[in-house]
Amino acid sequence: MTSERPVPVVPTATYRLQLQPGFPFSAAAAAVPYLASLGISHLHLSPVLEAVPGSMHGYDVVDHARVRAELGGEEGLRALAVTAREHGLGLVVDIVPNHMAMVPRHNRALWEVLREGPNSPYARWFDVEWDTQGGQLLLPVLGGPLGAEIGDLVVDGGVLRYHDHAFPLREGTAELPLPQLLDAQWYRPVWWRLARTELNYRRFFSISELIGVRVEDPEVFDATHAKILQLLREGVVDGLRVDHPDGLADPDGYLRRLHEATGGRWTVVEKILADGEHLPASWPVAGTTGYDALRHVGGLFTDPAGAGELLGQYRRFAAPQTDRGGDWDATVRRAAYKVLTHELAAETGRLTRFASRLCATSPDPALRDRAPWALRTALQELLVRMRVYRPYDSVDTAAVVTEEAAAEARLAFVVPEEGGAVDVVRRLLLEPAGGAPERAEFRARFGQTSSALRAKSVEDTAFYRYVPLLSATEVGGDPGRPAVCPEDFHAYCARVQRDWPVTGTVVSTHDTKRSADVRAALAVLTECPERWAAVLAEITRDGEGVPDAQLAWAAWQTVFGLGPAAPERVQGALLKHVREAGLFTSWTEQEPPYEEAVAAFVAAGPCGPPGGHVTAFRDSLAPHIRANVLGTALVHLTMPGVPDLYQGTEEEYRALVDPDNRRPVRFPSGGSGRSRGVDEAAGSGVAGEHRGLGKADGSGEPGGSERLGEKAAVTVAALRLRARRPDLFCDTATYAPLAAEGPAAGHCVAFTRSGAVLTAVTRLSLRLAEAGGWGDTRLPLPPGRWLDLLAPEREFTGHTRMAELFGPRPVALLERIGDAG
Repeated sequence: MTSERPVPVVPTATYRLQLQPGFPFSAAAAAVPYLASLGISHLHLSPVLEAVPGSMHGYDVVDHARVRAELGGEEGLRALAVTAREHGLGLVVDIVPNHMAMVPRHNRALWEVLREGPNSPYARWFDVEWDTQGGQLLLPVLGGPLGAEIGDLVVDGGVLRYHDHAFPLREGTAELPLPQLLDAQWYRPVWWRLARTELNYRRFFSISELIGVRVEDPEVFDATHAKILQLLREGVVDGLRVDHPDGLADPDGYLRRLHEATGGRWTVVEKILADGEHLPASWPVAGTTGYDALRHVGGLFTDPAGAGELLGQYRRFAAPQTDRGGDWDATVRRAAYKVLTHELAAETGRLTRFASRLCATSPDPALRDRAPWALRTALQELLVRMRVYRPYDSVDTAAVVTEEAAAEARLAFVVPEEGGAVDVVRRLLLEPAGGAPERAEFRARFGQTSSALRAKSVEDTAFYRYVPLLSATEVGGDPGRPAVCPEDFHAYCARVQRDWPVTGTVVSTHDTKRSADVRAALAVLTECPERWAAVLAEITRDGEGVPDAQLAWAAWQTVFGLGPAAPERVQGALLKHVREAGLFTSWTEQEPPYEEAVAAFVAAGPCGPPGGHVTAFRDSLAPHIRANVLGTALVHLTMPGVPDLYQGTEEEYRALVDPDNRRPVRFPSGGSGRSRGVDEAAGSGVAGEHRGLGKADGSGEPGGSERLGEKAAVTVAALRLRARRPDLFCDTATYAPLAAEGPAAGHCVAFTRSGAVLTAVTRLSLRLAEAGGWGDTRLPLPPGRWLDLLAPEREFTGHTRMAELFGPRPVALLERIGDAG
């Protein structure tokens, strides 16, 4: 089409849109002119294939061959692509290879498997252990034991119905009496609580409604990727985000196959790297989705000494038990034991059966005579000591399943000889499979279970138990070591530019537990831990109505980070908090009296009159919150990698855990393709309400008092610079730290990109103010004249005083103009 503008092969910046029935392709297309005006190069779309009707996220895929009808179908997606290209934008799409929705009436492939059993052509699609449970696939859908629910099971026209569930009947069984009919099926509806221990299919984490898909099978890969690959070939889609590759049997092989099938299109993987862990160098991808960047950027604005002081205040206030929120490592370990023996008991049992079978049939006498209980214990003890999500074929497994961990695991056995089961399991994991498929499968199962355990025990449990600093309890984060010094940040950026220069980077996503701006506010508490403790002491003097002190500490931090907001948003997030923590209530064992006490406390305290004291305290720290918000945004947008902006975050955006952070954002519609508000903000570089969004947190509520338009100005200036000068940020670009000089040098983080762009931000501004300000601290600019892109009337050369550079705002984005010589 002649009206199309060229789209970069590698994005310069992406913008994540959460598609849902209330925000379909047509709504995204209407927002394209505005989004293009920001300076992004690609829209990043949540999953677009057919999902469970009404799904608000799209990760519950039911048909890989069709684009989701509720979003506008394939015609709507293609129309969006045309509109995007008319404005110079491409599309990156989120794909879900690991699992499908366990909803047979919408999932045709699963329907056929339930009807025909392991002989179905689709049986190879799903990760089912057919040799257990009497050869029936367990369906944990009943509200109670079968005897109590059998009256609600009805045969209707060759279909078995249970409330809104529908299942096919095996041929020739429709006329049988109900008990015999149930026994004759390839599946067995059971009480949902049996999923914990009896389930015989692989699922996504502990979510039984999502069944694992065997994309390691070439035929399954081809069938489940045909539509996406067609859209790539035909230019509708330009790049991919791969959801949860850690759940796959063979992530290495899958990514190689995907790379070959896509012709090497830009692809990032949702891989969470532990501190010190590196992405396998052999993976043919651009990099991760960016949680490693999130950890480093957030840590940069966290005061290490103050974080330690805040931990002490938290321990005095909440008095948590060591392994139930008092110490990070101990809390993770206890949570891991609980998850393995409860939520993932079925997965642990499956691993144990594999290990027992391998030992019993091994020709090596050293592997024989191992009791299943000992192998289970050995597996559990090794799994809870995993410091990363999983081992990979391309990485030395011995470096992941370490001898140190094995030595600790042996201590769980009273009889030392029985502790030899640990060495047996470690051998099964470390020794080459040697063409033995069962050995390879055991290793794959171990990796899949390990990744599920890490996600459930860390992200979904320990993060809600260990709460001294909520900004650190974030996906990919390390709450035990929340601060990142500038030297470590620069070293990280240098590695990214060298090894993964076009990886994705994020600071807010649909999965973050708090948006970047909420975390930026919370990080300020590490600069004033004693003042925070004093505020809490004042408003919680009598302790009346507090259900537990750990929850209270987290609740007060929640309202501090969020600022003024509708009480139902806080209530919803804190109800999720206590259920995820699992200390006094949980999703599956709810304690209504405790939950009612939590709701009453939140209404009367954090969302009641005492919450005004927290709001006033937050307002007193507004300049320092502003420094963190702007600094986080600018560092993210100019550091190595391809920045991904979550919807609405070009403005100040305050959101809590999902579903709060997945609410629709209102975008400007119509116009000439340039948002006047964005243009004015970017052109003037001054504060002023952004006329496009108007409401900064995407919730329909005022965004707060911290100069709403200023973040938009910083964001647009950086994005347009990246779009105008992609060579400065690409795979051949450079990254160089720039050190300030003088008494307050540690409060400035600065770096250059390709010698032509300079980013400088203020770090720990409250501590800086308390120490007397910048004084004679200077930043030695590289040779040349440097233009302030946030205030184009300003230029700098040579050794520049920090007070002058940061005069209008706590961040600076400079571009070299003229001859550097």
